[in-house]
Amino acid sequence: MSAKAFCVSLTNAHSNPDNATVGLVVANAAIGCDKETTLFLSCDGAWLAKRGEAEKIVLGSPFVPAKELLDKFVAAGGKILVCAPCMKKRDITEADLIEGAAPAGGATLVEILADGAACVSY
Repeated sequence: MSAKAFCVSLTNAHSNPDNATVGLVVANAAIGCDKETTLFLSCDGAWLAKRGEAEKIVLGSPFVPAKELLDKFVAAGGKILVCAPCMKKRDITEADLIEGAAPAGGATLVEILADGAACVSY
């Protein structure tokens, strides 16, 4: 991983739509700043990776809906990793995941951070 690596750890979705949305805004900002950006979804944040769930998170002006932020992130080359145990707890299967999302374990996040990625958590 290069010095250009950046990680957004997102533990919120339905439980805290403000944090979920702001985390997605920051992930898109990192991509816009030419950072190799990984979005790591865990706990309640895992719901964002399930098809049909991000559409339910809409804060309103001035924020863009979560679904649009996720689509923009993936289209720009962002990587989405979803905590596999968090998925299992919520009965989310790999087949349920949105395009661009993949299950991962905590060790994957540790490797990203150990390789020098900066990280912010929401």
